Amino acid sequence: MATAGIDVALLADVLSVFIIAAGVGIFVAKIGQFPYTIALLLAGVAASVVGVTVEITLSHDLILLVLLPPLLFEGAATTDLERLRRNLAPVLALATLGLVISVLALGAAGRYVFGFDLLVALLFAAMILPTDPVSVLALFEELGAPDRLSVLVEGESLVNDGVGVVLFSALLGRVAAENGASGGHGGASGAGNPDLFSVAGAVDLGLNVLVVAGGGLVVGAVGGYLVYRLMVNLDEHMTEIILTIILAYGVFLLAEHYLEVLVGTHVSGVIATVAAGLFIGNRGAEYAMSPRTKISVFNTWETGAFIVNTFIFVMIGVTTPVGDLLANWRFIVAAIVLVLAARALVVYPVTAVVNRFNEPTVPLAYQHVWVWGGLHASIPIALVLGLSGEAGLSADLRTTLRAMVFGVAGFSLVVQGLTMSVLLDRLGIVTRSEAEELYELLIGRAQAVDAALDAAHDLHGAGDLGGDVYADFTSEYEREKAQLNAAIAQLLEENPEIRREQLLAGERQVLQREKSAIMDAMRSGAVGDDVGDRLLEEVDLKLDYVTDGTSTVERREEGFEEFWRERAAEFGLDLPDEPETE
Repeated sequence: MATAGIDVALLADVLSVFIIAAGVGIFVAKIGQFPYTIALLLAGVAASVVGVTVEITLSHDLILLVLLPPLLFEGAATTDLERLRRNLAPVLALATLGLVISVLALGAAGRYVFGFDLLVALLFAAMILPTDPVSVLALFEELGAPDRLSVLVEGESLVNDGVGVVLFSALLGRVAAENGASGGHGGASGAGNPDLFSVAGAVDLGLNVLVVAGGGLVVGAVGGYLVYRLMVNLDEHMTEIILTIILAYGVFLLAEHYLEVLVGTHVSGVIATVAAGLFIGNRGAEYAMSPRTKISVFNTWETGAFIVNTFIFVMIGVTTPVGDLLANWRFIVAAIVLVLAARALVVYPVTAVVNRFNEPTVPLAYQHVWVWGGLHASIPIALVLGLSGEAGLSADLRTTLRAMVFGVAGFSLVVQGLTMSVLLDRLGIVTRSEAEELYELLIGRAQAVDAALDAAHDLHGAGDLGGDVYADFTSEYEREKAQLNAAIAQLLEENPEIRREQLLAGERQVLQREKSAIMDAMRSGAVGDDVGDRLLEEVDLKLDYVTDGTSTVERREEGFEEFWRERAAEFGLDLPDEPETE
């Protein structure tokens, strides 16, 4: 049969992966209460054990260049930047300083426990310790974890993933330099590189990490802003979907590959993609997307991330080297214990220090989840699959490292993943309540009804919907809208905690719009810089109130006198009394 250059066997293998996934989906839908991603992993392992073969190679490049960018972009785009900002101190502390400390601790311990050279032990630590945003995002979404806990764990995963890849790449370069000079694991430094374990070497490594990470941040922010400016003046949802796809892959490839050709050095593609996703998912969604575009873009990325997630978890299971796991089980058990110990070693003390200087503090119960919820899967597997003989690592050592990474990843996904809901229950951490789920359902339906009414009005105005049909449409939807509003009002009255959370969230968005309008007025010259700065100062003060959980609209008197009222009174203007509030 002619194939016109198409590899039919490859298409059949891809189809086999999704057949497995479909079977898992049906199974999970029938039994319920079982994480879909973990079921995919177990199904892949089972398929491998019974002899099902998939000829697709789960390579380093396939994961990092093809599968990872959409997952990182979607995860970042759906992260609330304001919530991340309020929790930035603990997130950055753990994702940077905490990661470095844990790598050093695990490397030092691994040197003796595993019998590796110190540089190889550090390489393994940098490879396995970054928590995986793909796994964490999938698990927390399924469990319906509290919003703040999700932001803390997911935020750290998105940041330390990029930092971890940068640190791994720097250490791998040192390993190659060491082995290139000496032919072994403990020889002299490569030409041009100071000894890693000297002050100069540590400073050199630190500067390299800062340049690569900071450069990735700049590439992602600039790329996100350029696409944002295109989308501001565009209202074509299909084209805007294409622009976000170009952005996700474009900043990754530019950072990791093309910059090296242009300026002689690469920067972090992972951090670039995360930065671009945060920009488009927050600033872009708020100011550059129409409601229709927003729904289309986010639905497309959600579907794409689901498909990629499905593929990657099945393939991790199918390609798990079961024989190597059994042969290296002692190393794997030791690695699991040390990884958890290194995680705990940084989470508790680093968070305790941050809590002394930062509000709101991170509760101890959340810290327990932070330790146990540090899952390791896609990123460590991609890194270990990228090891080659060119770095001077022997085939036996690479096999051992591969088995250890797959073993730790399997434990974290299956054991830690399956026990996460139990841990949340034992710690008394309430996941999304039935009232919150009902509120989301009612709000979602109310927004759909509003959109339907707007569409009917537009169609009627364009002459595409007759008067009688239009009257029937509006009558039905207006009746449903009234019922939804009554149900929402009753639900909020009976659940004041939901009302307060929604009040603060809405107030935060309104204040951000207010701040953006003032900045636009300053840029256009309608407001001078001195007056604009005073107005921005007031908005920032209100945002601080809201950040601390205090609404500025619930009380009759605010905690400060607004600037414009003071100046108007000085000028002799008579202002009407504010209406009394009940």
